[in-house]
Amino acid sequence: MRKIYLTVCIIALIVSAAKSQSNEASLISPLINQYQSDETMLNRKYSLKRSDEYFKRMQRFYTEWMKQLKAVSFAQLSVNERVDYLLLKRDIDADMSALKQAQLTFQNTKFALPFAQIVLEFEQKRRVGAQQNGPQTAQIFEQLTAAVQATTNALQQKALQLNPEQANWAQQTVTQYLGAFTEAYKFYEGYDPQFTKATKNTYPQAVQALKTYASLLEKAAQPFAAKDDGTGIIGNPIGENAFNNLLQYEMIAYTPAQIEAIAKKEFAWCDAQMLKASQEMGFGNDWKKALEKVKNDYPELGKQPEFVYQLANEAIDFVEQNKLIIVPQLAKEGWRMRMLTPQEQLFAPFFLGGESVLIAYPTEDMSDEAKMMTLRGNNKHFSRAVVFHELIPGHNLQYFMQSRYKPYRKVFGSPFWTEGWSLYWEMLLWDTNFAKTPEDKIGMLFWRMHRCARIIFSMNYHLGKWTPKQCIDFLVDRVGFERANAEAEVRRSFTGGYGPLYQIGYMLGGLQFRALHKELVESGKMTNIQFHDRILKENNMPVEMVRALLINQPLPENFTTQWKFAGQLN
Repeated sequence: MRKIYLTVCIIALIVSAAKSQSNEASLISPLINQYQSDETMLNRKYSLKRSDEYFKRMQRFYTEWMKQLKAVSFAQLSVNERVDYLLLKRDIDADMSALKQAQLTFQNTKFALPFAQIVLEFEQKRRVGAQQNGPQTAQIFEQLTAAVQATTNALQQKALQLNPEQANWAQQTVTQYLGAFTEAYKFYEGYDPQFTKATKNTYPQAVQALKTYASLLEKAAQPFAAKDDGTGIIGNPIGENAFNNLLQYEMIAYTPAQIEAIAKKEFAWCDAQMLKASQEMGFGNDWKKALEKVKNDYPELGKQPEFVYQLANEAIDFVEQNKLIIVPQLAKEGWRMRMLTPQEQLFAPFFLGGESVLIAYPTEDMSDEAKMMTLRGNNKHFSRAVVFHELIPGHNLQYFMQSRYKPYRKVFGSPFWTEGWSLYWEMLLWDTNFAKTPEDKIGMLFWRMHRCARIIFSMNYHLGKWTPKQCIDFLVDRVGFERANAEAEVRRSFTGGYGPLYQIGYMLGGLQFRALHKELVESGKMTNIQFHDRILKENNMPVEMVRALLINQPLPENFTTQWKFAGQLN
């Protein structure tokens, strides 16, 4: 009995230690939740986000929050709490900086909105539910209409001078004001008879005046928009300064030039491995012919979902049998699949994933050419190399764990953690011989080359060096994309709602996790299972902060990013 008792106690201690690590309490987590909730509430309350009122209120909000955070005794915090503190401080600093920049733009451009105060005062009264006198409000609407029309005339006659960038800003602001004005009016319309009766004619006139002015501004802003290079893809290149600022925010201690050098180095490795696989297949150094053979090995029509299901289970079995990670039973059970629509495939020509795996495959109404490109772009070997990226141990497992361990950290989400984790698994499974055949190797290498290419084409685009067409040509010529798939990839990258650093997050994030694996697992300090379990249970954040947690790094309050992870891979 004593031996059994001791055994039970030892197991209990191990379980307790694991739980304390994965669910370690943080004095900062309530502040993180409160900050996010408070900011969200104020942004709902003050709908005119380009107004002196909004800027003053939010400036006070951020200043008060920074004081509150600085009142915390940093020296008394654990490493876990210091990570939370530094990430919250980073976000408040970034929000304050963005507010200051927006306010500066507002101050320099509000001359294009001489009628703004009329809309603001109407919206302020609606906000407190004040009854508004109908006849007086009708007069105010007439004044608004006259002021907007006078501004419109001034712009048409070039008495009001706006450069394209200013016109773009003014058009967005007028649209925002129009939305707030309409929402405020509908608050009273029909509910207050005297208001409704008096304003039913003047309100539509004011709305039309605002719409006309917004339309004119849009035309004046057209030169500001990136010109269509024939691809129909018009994004928003952010420029070098903004790109560098985002790198600092994501805790990437490299310049764009250094990042491109890293990508080219990884590309060279892929090239060498691709030649080896091509030679194994009997194509010598003509790897594009080997790639063509791989592309033409696709499932029969209608068979792809069954094949995906088999691939998903194959990957789960592989990572568990090789003791790489423990997959919760419910995670194995809970994942789902659906088909991407033809419209979705214009932006996502390959698989997507998360809670479900989204399958790109031909539909009856596609042209024969489009069907063939989709079949070739989602062949058996490409699919085998990407299903686990989207499901388990990739994104699906990430999201499963994120909702269960330290979920408050999801607000610190980084593409270098999200996409880097899945790309890291592509690297690790390559190292553990997941690829059974040279065709499988080419399938894995295609995606790895793709991620190298993403760094190069997305950075060159945002730095103003490449057009969308050059990006498309690069994917076709350098990686072997089908052209329609390359167009969809570039379209998704620049108009799909992704941040400017999103596409570089795959490879760089993967290299960060790979460097960390070398530091902790290959050195014998942790097992694969311990390493991967800890990362998932710490939740989403810049990978340098993951490293700080795993090595118990004593972070200073004035911490700045400094991890040169690529050097650790040499």
